[in-house]
Amino acid sequence: MEALRQDDPRRFGRFTALARFDEGASAVRYVARDLASGESALITAARPELAAVPVFSRRFQAEARTAERLAGGWVAPPLDPGDTAETPADEAEPLWTAAGYVPALPLAEAISIAGPLPERALRILGAGIAEILSRVHAAGSVLQGLAPGTVLLAADGPRLTAFGPLGAAASAEARPGGQLSVRLGYLTPEQIEGKEVSAASDLFVLGLLLAYAATGTTPFTEGPAEEATRRIAEDEPELDAVPEELRELIANCLAKDPDQRPTAGTVAAELALEGAAGLARGGWLPEPLAAAVADQEARVLALEVPEEGETKAAQAGQADAPAAPEDARPDDPRTLREPEDARTAPEPEDARPVDAPALGKPADVAAPSGDADPGNGDIGEDRGTTRFLNTGPRPPQNDRPTTQLALPHELTAPRAPDALPAAPPAQPAAPLALPAGPVAPQQPGHTHGGPAPYPAAALPAGPAGPGGPGGGPMVSLPLPPAPAPAPDPAASRRTLLTIAAAAVGGLIVGGGSVAALGSGGTAEATDDKPAPKPRRTLPGQAPEPRWIYAHPASESSPLTTALWQDKLLVVTSESQASAVDLRTGKRLWQRADGAKGQAALAAGADLVFVASPTEFLWLSPKNGKVVHRVRYTEAFEDLPGLTVGRLAGSSGPVIWFTGSHTVVEKAPKPKKGKKRGKDKEVVEAYFFAYDIVQRKELWRTSVPAGRDPGTPAYRVVAERSADVLVRQDAASLTAAEVKKAKGKGSVRSFDQKTGKLLWAKQYGAASLEAATTGDEDGALYAAVGQDLQAFEADSTKPLWRVEGSEDSWFGTPLIAGPLIHTTERSRLVGAVERESGRLVWRRSTEVPGTGPAPSLTLSGSEKTLIAADAVQVTVFAAADGERLWKFQDIGSADPKGETVRASYRALAFGETVVVQRDRSFYAFPVA
Repeated sequence: MEALRQDDPRRFGRFTALARFDEGASAVRYVARDLASGESALITAARPELAAVPVFSRRFQAEARTAERLAGGWVAPPLDPGDTAETPADEAEPLWTAAGYVPALPLAEAISIAGPLPERALRILGAGIAEILSRVHAAGSVLQGLAPGTVLLAADGPRLTAFGPLGAAASAEARPGGQLSVRLGYLTPEQIEGKEVSAASDLFVLGLLLAYAATGTTPFTEGPAEEATRRIAEDEPELDAVPEELRELIANCLAKDPDQRPTAGTVAAELALEGAAGLARGGWLPEPLAAAVADQEARVLALEVPEEGETKAAQAGQADAPAAPEDARPDDPRTLREPEDARTAPEPEDARPVDAPALGKPADVAAPSGDADPGNGDIGEDRGTTRFLNTGPRPPQNDRPTTQLALPHELTAPRAPDALPAAPPAQPAAPLALPAGPVAPQQPGHTHGGPAPYPAAALPAGPAGPGGPGGGPMVSLPLPPAPAPAPDPAASRRTLLTIAAAAVGGLIVGGGSVAALGSGGTAEATDDKPAPKPRRTLPGQAPEPRWIYAHPASESSPLTTALWQDKLLVVTSESQASAVDLRTGKRLWQRADGAKGQAALAAGADLVFVASPTEFLWLSPKNGKVVHRVRYTEAFEDLPGLTVGRLAGSSGPVIWFTGSHTVVEKAPKPKKGKKRGKDKEVVEAYFFAYDIVQRKELWRTSVPAGRDPGTPAYRVVAERSADVLVRQDAASLTAAEVKKAKGKGSVRSFDQKTGKLLWAKQYGAASLEAATTGDEDGALYAAVGQDLQAFEADSTKPLWRVEGSEDSWFGTPLIAGPLIHTTERSRLVGAVERESGRLVWRRSTEVPGTGPAPSLTLSGSEKTLIAADAVQVTVFAAADGERLWKFQDIGSADPKGETVRASYRALAFGETVVVQRDRSFYAFPVA
């Protein structure tokens, strides 16, 4: 930290600036305080010269909205800015945001203090960042914000402080004609080849980050600097110093082929199955780092409001030395000195080759502009090949653009009305929990003092330093973009935002293509090679949700969810039933009478049916008002104390369910001279059919009671014209029934009109737990061992068999016209011909390991197949199995709360699928 400069703003809304925290390529950060409440904040203020560029302003605000969407857990939520001062008409509107101050250390500084992190801390760090990445990728976006300076270590877990390329930029420069050049400080193999970035690119950088945290160095260090890009693209990473338990996972993240890298959700699960927050409970930082965090908090609390005169005096001593290193700060009483052992190590900068100095040799500071004399190439750093942002001086090497992409159309055109709402314009920046070390564009070698433990970078900046011209492989902007204001008539057609990773000195990786984008939203290439067309959704990434609904944290978690007439999402919980508008994702009503209710059904065209533990309810879809109520004590008077089990199935107005009650069976009259025996309680169970439109019982039939408390759990596996076929869940079978079954499951047939039991049959070697379903044509499909087998339902004759994968078994298949979609415990999903069993296609969801088979759902058109499990949702083209996209959401993951572990569910209607995970609901468009 350093004293405020003469031209620094003093007020940001309700906050008063206390000190400069650091400055980066695109913004300056300040420690500030609300003098009324005492609340400390970290202010991120865009550089005025950049804020005046419309495309920068839109990107800045877009990253702010990304931060707001991710707020909570490992992302500090933004603070209310309060009333802001009016901006003079001739000045640009200032861009800034406020976030709560959280004591934390940038990763690079932590490594310089305590060395590489131990395995447990590595797991928590990686899992926390992967949890955030998973949520970013779920929206079809790429983060491009990872670097040792943007990842912080707080007392309760990691924090991420950059949410796009501006936050993690190595340089940002406004150019003539309203253009903006932004360079990132790293390359991935696909960028070297001139390809688009994807979610997998974030995983590569996460691998670099974890390797650095585990070893204090980069995984691509050996070899000449001029061959840096070749090593990144071709060589295997050096991971010998990485803990053995994490080596394979980090190596997978660093795979050359993006398709071979794991997903963020997979990384999070492998590093900390209980979640980063769960693993971090009780403390996670090594003792030196915990002490440094506490010391930092005390120093911030000690800051006082600087007086104007003191600030000017401090500036007077700095006026003639704009490039002074931080450890040569003026002796001002308001300037906070850092203890020697708490100084920040330079932050590694990915993919920036340089010649190396001896460790500990002071780095030469590059001139603010102009060409530097390369001399003998010795700039005082260790030679390296892969580096994150801002680790130290950048050598004067050629810096030519390679592949450049146009600004995506979504950043310049207004969004459709049904898109996600924009955040208030008063919060236009990605909030930071704590800034990284100072990164002044005029001082490319400026660090917190001390040599860098991270080897030299592989990619140089331009000859003018981080703020100078130059570029490299262009990286497409993260999505989803924020809505942009109407095009500025003053903006020229050449308004351009380029996101670059600095190129290896003198090495041209691809053609130099720069695209211009104007108010009309059309991209034009300025050389022979056209720029790639912008994509709204990156390959394999989920489309942007139509809406997102969060079940209130003040209410208990959802128990059941169901769609009503393609109009409402009805959610029941321990406390109430509620309805969400499927068009907007807004809650319409809640009704306490529906507490603990079962999935809602349509009772005719204008009522919502809900079965609660004590009664049937018919609710108004408009306001949730109870229109009809039938208590079980009234509807089934002859069955006092009836307990209704879960619904077994439904068809039109008819529902099937089981129920039981206890009766007292009197002891028989004793023989003469004998004592009368004791009466005993006996559970009687029934299978019911009930018409929810006419509100009357159709039939009931006596069935064997289930395991205590006695109600058997049935599931209708097929409905035919004359009967319904039912399976009983193995968990509700009594011990006697299990013994009698000898390991084989059975199916019962009940007459549709009378409920009479017609037959009970076993099918081959299908077990008690075997997944089973049937069709209206009389065929039954059951998992038999590792295979899926079809039978004639009435005769049990085998029809065909599909072999499954080794050490796996099939889950419940889904019938769709001439096809049967299959699902396996090995995470394989497929389709077979219903008539012959011929395999049509089989694909993996790419979730590692084994677990319960994914549950399957078809879109309304039956063109899209959705597979949901505990790890992710994978979407396929139903006809040929093409993997369309994946979705993962770790959830809010509050450091002091429970980590979300619920499985995903998918509910489809029309051209939308609603994906649920615990309290979170996302409505995605599907074919």
